[in-house]
Amino acid sequence: MKHRKKTTISRSWIILIVLILILAINQIPLPYYYSQPGEASGLAEMIAVEEGYEEQGEFYLTTIRQRKANIPLYVWAQLSSFRDLTPEENFLREGETDEEYFHRQDMLMDSSQQSAKIAAYKAADRDFEVRYNGIRVTQVIEGMDAEKHLQENDRITGINGDSVNTLEEMNASLENKDVGTEVEITVKRDEQTITENVEIDTFPEELDSSGRAGLGLLYPYTDREVTFDPNVEIKSGSIGGPSAGFMFSMEIYNQLTKDDLTSGLDVAGTGTIDDEGNVGRIGGIAKKIVAADSSNVDVFFAPDDDAASPSNYEEAVEAGDEIDTSMEIVPVKHITDAITYLNEKQDSSS
Repeated sequence: MKHRKKTTISRSWIILIVLILILAINQIPLPYYYSQPGEASGLAEMIAVEEGYEEQGEFYLTTIRQRKANIPLYVWAQLSSFRDLTPEENFLREGETDEEYFHRQDMLMDSSQQSAKIAAYKAADRDFEVRYNGIRVTQVIEGMDAEKHLQENDRITGINGDSVNTLEEMNASLENKDVGTEVEITVKRDEQTITENVEIDTFPEELDSSGRAGLGLLYPYTDREVTFDPNVEIKSGSIGGPSAGFMFSMEIYNQLTKDDLTSGLDVAGTGTIDDEGNVGRIGGIAKKIVAADSSNVDVFFAPDDDAASPSNYEEAVEAGDEIDTSMEIVPVKHITDAITYLNEKQDSSS
């Protein structure tokens, strides 16, 4: 009887020690971020256009789940092409905390929502008014000349004495300038307006291997206040970053217009969007294909960009082939490409 009791106690201690070891291993941080496919989230619950039209199907944004890696996640990432590890320096700049990183993602989300609204209202020929505050600096690239002159939250309002209101205007004013060219930047910092002379510099190879030159900013955005008629609200919760912009615009457009683009289909996609409706490249599109396929989506729109090879669309098709998806994967460069595709699909089925 005593022997049996001692055996039971010994087993309990072994189980307890194993649990403690498992918990300890899970708490050991690694210098990586882990990512895997997230989910497809319906946009009708996130977006409300005042007196907007209803839809039979639904538009979805797709997400990627990310977290700081530990040893089990490191091992888990080796077992699938859709689970990745990314060095933390590719996420965080020097000295930046996780909290500061996600704050930047929130700012990018805010800018993305504004562009999505503007692009949709333009496409639907509806009214809006804009007041511009400059181009907001969110991150200066380490090692480039701008790091000596510009700071996070600066607002750029002029280039070489000419006012610039939007990111597109700023980029146009800097286009084709050679490395070493000095540019006078007008900046609003806190309550002061100052000027800084910044040299055009080559981007680090890890960010752009083509040798392209520029001002040295990551993810700047147009800072403005916009009013819309009718009013529109987006409640995206904890989702951050700019990659939902295109699908936000599709949902807004559909609520603004009488004819339902979905025609009962579940439609997902991804991509940034600018004020003019141009759809831009994003990261992790293969994981978003998996997320959409798991939610039984019918159509997936992928940016058909030429910023790098392979394009997002080509990556999406490759991922779709790997998981043998039945989704239609459709390339888009502009919001009107998606609108035209869904209208033609509707006409062909009627």
